Amino acid sequence: MGKNLHPILTSMIPMVEGIAKTLGKNCEVVLHEISDSKKSIVAISNGHVTGRSVGSPMLDVGVKAIRKGNDADNILNYRNKSSDGRVLKSSTMFIKDEAGEIIGCLCLNIDISELIVSQKALEELTQTDIKGEINLGDFPVNSVNDVLMNIVTDTLEHYGKPVAYMNKEEKVNIVKKLDDQGAFLIKGAIDYVAKILCVSRYTIYNYLDEIRVNG
Repeated sequence: MGKNLHPILTSMIPMVEGIAKTLGKNCEVVLHEISDSKKSIVAISNGHVTGRSVGSPMLDVGVKAIRKGNDADNILNYRNKSSDGRVLKSSTMFIKDEAGEIIGCLCLNIDISELIVSQKALEELTQTDIKGEINLGDFPVNSVNDVLMNIVTDTLEHYGKPVAYMNKEEKVNIVKKLDDQGAFLIKGAIDYVAKILCVSRYTIYNYLDEIRVNG
């Protein structure tokens, strides 16, 4: 860091490490000084992402942007690539002095290569060959318990939200839908639904009382 670095840029140097530690090792945070004679890095954390260090030059995206002068707009959430081909999610934010002159920029480069691989793996796992939904009622029903399971499963699928993320009101709604279909006339329904909704059997009784009182 040169002794003539602008005070605004000097004050931002601690932010570089702070942001990098918060977002993790795959996030490179870079502070550039921009002047007539210099467009280089004055502070950097996680430089392994692009293989740069203090004194290294700005990437092409930033260079092209600052050619617009002080009218350059921040470039946010764009896709970039490192020299070794890793995919980066990047943002470039320009820093101006009191007179509105661009004196530097703060850049974030997040290596998302591993996330893209994971995304593709998840897409493969969740892909199905049959389009649309299969109504569970189309399957053979072998016992009374099968009827109950089908009603509960079908109701939850149509609700479209995992039980783990449901609040009390949503669970009461599920119980009401099941009650409307006569699910609780089936022996063992209270215990089964309680287990599926991750509540006690007494909670299901309370939900039913609340539903029937409110009409």
